[in-house]
Amino acid sequence: MTKILKLSLALVVAVLAVIGALLAFNRTPEAEPEAGGAGGEGVAPASVLVRPNSHRLSTAKDGKVTVVEFLDLECESCRAAFPHMERLRKEYEGRVTFVMRYFPIPSHRNAELAAKAVEAAAAQGKLEAMYTKMYETQESWGDQQVSPEKTFRGFARDLGLDMAKFEEVWKNSATAARVNKDREDGLALGVQGTPTFFVNGKRPQITSYEDFKAAIDAELAK
Repeated sequence: MTKILKLSLALVVAVLAVIGALLAFNRTPEAEPEAGGAGGEGVAPASVLVRPNSHRLSTAKDGKVTVVEFLDLECESCRAAFPHMERLRKEYEGRVTFVMRYFPIPSHRNAELAAKAVEAAAAQGKLEAMYTKMYETQESWGDQQVSPEKTFRGFARDLGLDMAKFEEVWKNSATAARVNKDREDGLALGVQGTPTFFVNGKRPQITSYEDFKAAIDAELAK
């Protein structure tokens, strides 16, 4: 093997190593799914999928069917799914429980801050109003290099929140832990991207609104 060929091969190996490192850096960290979790064909453990403090956007009295969404407020796909989720909530009102869980992706620099702002609004009974506001305005603050703190404070004022209480909860370490716990649970269940949906603990293949309805209807029919 000539010296030039050896150098060329070494250069190729080095370039591949750099590319591999970059891909690993940008990938959402993974965790091993729990036994019976959604990483395979089983059913996600109910105790991990929905915690006692998980946000229930709608509640069915019989508790027969529960839809859980792991979402990232800076995720464009989550924003696109939002109106469809609202439509499903109206269509299945009283028959299906809808649960929202946070899953801020590290590469979305403002996602965690947005989740904590929604959690701070939730402490004053304005969770839905704030997370709806986040989606409606996502194009103005998402994927930005500057901090959206001023923008989020403006949302809080618009909603008539007590600003001192909002700031206290927003920047509280317990709020950060609350958001992070949702994300840890998602990772344990095999969630790798957003939005990820579970219907009665199972993760259906969803490519359309009709697919989602079919998954829910199948569980209601049991």
